[in-house]
Amino acid sequence: MKKPEIELSDCIRCGVCVEVCPEVFVMNDVGFIQVEDLDSYPEESVEEAIKNCPSDCIYWNQDEYPKVDHNTETDETNI
Repeated sequence: MKKPEIELSDCIRCGVCVEVCPEVFVMNDVGFIQVEDLDSYPEESVEEAIKNCPSDCIYWNQDEYPKVDHNTETDETNI
């Protein structure tokens, strides 16, 4: 699965990606842009964010990412 990535060292935190594609890009509590963990990403909207990013810091990562289930409890008795 393709997943959008942000090179945070190049990001100027202008918020254009959040405005263009809020279902994917969010500004976190400390003011950095992060990519939501989704099953799939709306390619057209992400491409629009990539095209409009003034610092050119958004790109597609082609690596395979397993879906992380944040709702799963771990059994700490076996650790």
